[in-house]
Amino acid sequence: MGNLAIISSILLLVIFRVACNAHDQAFLKCLREKAAGNGKILEDVYAPNSQRYLSLVELSQKNPRWLNSTLQLPLLIVTPQEEKEIGSVIVCSKKVGLEIRVKSGGHDYEGLSFRTQNGNPFVMIDLRNLNATEINLEEESVWIQTGVMLGQLYYEIARRSNVHAFPGGLYPGVGSGGHISGGGFGTLLRKYGLAADNVLDARILDVNGRILDRNAMGEDLFWALRGGGGASFGVILAWKLQLVRVPEQITVFSFRRKLEARNFYLLQRWQNIAHQYNNDIFMRVLIQNLGTNAPGDKKVVQMTFNGQFLGTPNELVPLLNESFPEFGFEAKDCFEEPIEKNNTNCPDKPCIKKECSQVSWIRSVFYFSGKNMTGPLEIMLNPKNNRVQYSKGKSDYVKTPIPEKGWEIVQTFFLKEQSPMMILDPYGGRVSEIAEDEIPFPHRKGNLFNIQYLNYWLDNSEANGKLTWIHNLYTQMEPFVANSPRTSYINYKDLDLGTNDKDYSYSTAKVWGEKYFKGNFERLARVKGKVDPDNFFKNEQSIPVLL
Repeated sequence: MGNLAIISSILLLVIFRVACNAHDQAFLKCLREKAAGNGKILEDVYAPNSQRYLSLVELSQKNPRWLNSTLQLPLLIVTPQEEKEIGSVIVCSKKVGLEIRVKSGGHDYEGLSFRTQNGNPFVMIDLRNLNATEINLEEESVWIQTGVMLGQLYYEIARRSNVHAFPGGLYPGVGSGGHISGGGFGTLLRKYGLAADNVLDARILDVNGRILDRNAMGEDLFWALRGGGGASFGVILAWKLQLVRVPEQITVFSFRRKLEARNFYLLQRWQNIAHQYNNDIFMRVLIQNLGTNAPGDKKVVQMTFNGQFLGTPNELVPLLNESFPEFGFEAKDCFEEPIEKNNTNCPDKPCIKKECSQVSWIRSVFYFSGKNMTGPLEIMLNPKNNRVQYSKGKSDYVKTPIPEKGWEIVQTFFLKEQSPMMILDPYGGRVSEIAEDEIPFPHRKGNLFNIQYLNYWLDNSEANGKLTWIHNLYTQMEPFVANSPRTSYINYKDLDLGTNDKDYSYSTAKVWGEKYFKGNFERLARVKGKVDPDNFFKNEQSIPVLL
């Protein structure tokens, strides 16, 4: 995965490190003193001249857009084996003037868990070794360390129970640390709310190197961690999560149509219905291209109504046929056993327009993440994606249905691009019943759905054109989405919205901060002022200090 680019960057970084050698040596000296007779943290510190450093950098960067950037790579990488070891890393980084980045899964859309734009030397704390889980079925809860990926969490739940789940995201390789601290939603959000709505307790290592649970940290900080982006307040070490109940068998389904004028009415109907469905139904829309740019290959824009129902096909049939009789859904369309997803890349031949399976909850995770549904559960423990793709994402919230003119714009843009995608996730149900200041995540009642815009490419020499495309689409969609402010989801981080200035001023940060957090941004900044008044935990979109 981009080894030449990584090696080139590391060679330049080695040169850069000469200027930072004092920091480097002072940090290691401090760590050696702190670690004396207490842990093996020094064995897990890697510099750019180590082979392990190279592999850790490669594994960290799920999006390789920044591999050719020299000063954005960490000066040192630390992979602690125990929670208590991280305190020494924080104390020593503060002492010698190094910044830190904390990586749980590495899926930060702007790479802020493993890079910096300001060129300041930093230590990356990679939490991969902190991956313990402890399930208590009597209490219906689970403690997980933040090195746990969502796939591991779901696997461990499925091993213990076929009627429990957790309402987190769809993709097994996403880290639990950043995902939950940003809110975190998936197919259960209409039934049970966000991942962050189901956090019972947490452990965080603060700026002074202390490990605090909910009782010790206090309710203000506990509030901030659940949706406010935890990297601004300390190093989140573990979550205690509420498990939720699901039927032994649920139903997953997809219906496909071309995105064209004669089918726009289906999107209009979806916008008016999806957020008002029975809370047991989650039905999103995926918009993507089929075909290639090869000569003679016809490009088609496809929309997929893709969903989950917490019940049987027989129960789902009347609900769906009342709202979408065009899909002609029948219970006999559903297989009782997991099936491998049908190949939908068929613009020039008849496509399978509908599919349905009755599956266990864990198999629904396979379905929505595109995994072979008959594969072993252990796939959840190592959900590798061998295809290297560059990408850029943006997001919006929608409060009134987008008119046909908006979908015409989308169709036009998609026909001009190779591999774009839009994901429309319906809200309503439980996620909209919770007050918008209950936790920092404010996008509750009144939001019909979230839009995620994505563009992918394989050759980074195309980056400028790809970034321009998504920026222009985002600009064209402005009349149709939430405004004052135009809101976005923090887990789909977007530096185009704005970044902190060199002074990390509240007034500058408020411009982008209120797009993510609305009125909760001020409270987040005041919590920051209490727990990290010197602003040690900072990045390009960290919460600023407000005293």
